[in-house]
Amino acid sequence: MLSFILLLTVLSADFIGAEESSSKKFRDFLQEWPTPGTGPYFDTSVNSNITGLVGKTVMLHCRVKNLGNRTVSWVRHRDIHLLTVGRYTYTSDQRFEAIHSPHTEEWTLRIRYPQRKDSGIYECQISTTPPIGHPVHLTVVEPITEILGGNDLYINMGSTINLTCLVRYAPEPPPTMSWSHNSHAINFDSPRGGISLVTEKGPITTTRLLIQKAVQADSGVYTCDPSNANSANVRVHILDGEHPAAMHHGCSRSTFQSILLIFICMFFVAIRMNPT
Repeated sequence: MLSFILLLTVLSADFIGAEESSSKKFRDFLQEWPTPGTGPYFDTSVNSNITGLVGKTVMLHCRVKNLGNRTVSWVRHRDIHLLTVGRYTYTSDQRFEAIHSPHTEEWTLRIRYPQRKDSGIYECQISTTPPIGHPVHLTVVEPITEILGGNDLYINMGSTINLTCLVRYAPEPPPTMSWSHNSHAINFDSPRGGISLVTEKGPITTTRLLIQKAVQADSGVYTCDPSNANSANVRVHILDGEHPAAMHHGCSRSTFQSILLIFICMFFVAIRMNPT
């Protein structure tokens, strides 16, 4: 009789243990399977079009609601390369890093020293079944220096030379914006006088070089050289009452042939009008 009671006790304990184990598995299953309407989703109000600057750290942000026990990853579309999982970085490229503060909804991919080749689509993914993702478009640009008016500028003698240089997409406004003439730094205190510089710094930095009462000695190549961007050149031609094309290019071959043809036609017309 005692053995029978012990057997019942063991069987009861096994049954209760198995029931508790099954109940736990079922609870885990319910936890893994999100309730309709309450699963994780992306906050699409976060900016998904990012413009970064070459060499300046850029941050790609992803905000996830109701994440639960899921994980967030960043994937680069170009080569389907897994960059981060949760707070861990999975790429050997040390420029990439996962940033996340506990108990927050922000999951950030930080890219140090970005290059233009890093432009493209990066996807923030949630480890649901199947995974769901939110694309972020990154465009990496480099500073552009431009002198308005093209590569050649024609100025009448005695007029004011007005050279305007723009710098776009610089990491910050250039600390200095220098000008040179034929590879020599412009001296604003030179005896020549009449030379001034006006600079306005901002997202687009503008510097304007003004040279009054232009003379032939002012002809040549002017260079705008920002301290944190590439330089730009313009060739200035000082005109003394001559047309630029005639002054610098002369008559082209086609123009000469046209003029010659006109003279030949006029010659034959003259002969027909005066046969004797």
